[in-house]
Amino acid sequence: MKKIQFNARFAVLTTLILVAALSRLLPHPPNATAMGAMALFGGAYFSNRFMSLFIPLATLFVSDLMLNNVVYAAFNNGQFVWFYDGAAWTYGSFAAAIVLSWFLLKKVDAKSVFIASLASSILFFFVTNFAAWQSIYMPYPKDFSGLAMSYTVALPFFANSIAGDLFFCAVLFGGFEWAQRRFPSLVQA
Repeated sequence: MKKIQFNARFAVLTTLILVAALSRLLPHPPNATAMGAMALFGGAYFSNRFMSLFIPLATLFVSDLMLNNVVYAAFNNGQFVWFYDGAAWTYGSFAAAIVLSWFLLKKVDAKSVFIASLASSILFFFVTNFAAWQSIYMPYPKDFSGLAMSYTVALPFFANSIAGDLFFCAVLFGGFEWAQRRFPSLVQA
């Protein structure tokens, strides 16, 4: 029988991402969440690429289930919601941010985290607002003027996304870097 060994680094990384995901349930300005930071953090610190995708995506899904079926339950006409309209675009953008971190965060330092955070915010903005433009639920004309309108209307949310991503990146990356110095068992072998 193989003995299961406790991995403190894995447990701490997973817990930090879960807490960041659950922070989405707290009151916050629109789009000022930990989503981008969760993606980048998981991609940067999990050495196993599957886990770097799976853990952040799974925690995003759990927080979405809670948001859709608890926080916003009144809007669902009593129906349980597994995925919302446009979820594929959001999850695709989130997964792309994780992959982006594999290239931009090979070395974790303040400059690379700042650049990756901005890149993640920009990616999310362009992908999800393209999705809003092409959606049948949004009243945008299906031409270039409608696409431009979808991006223009979303600019205040974009500012919040940048602020949220930068703030939560500072908390997650800064906190974990500090913890690795304080607790050597968290440093990857």
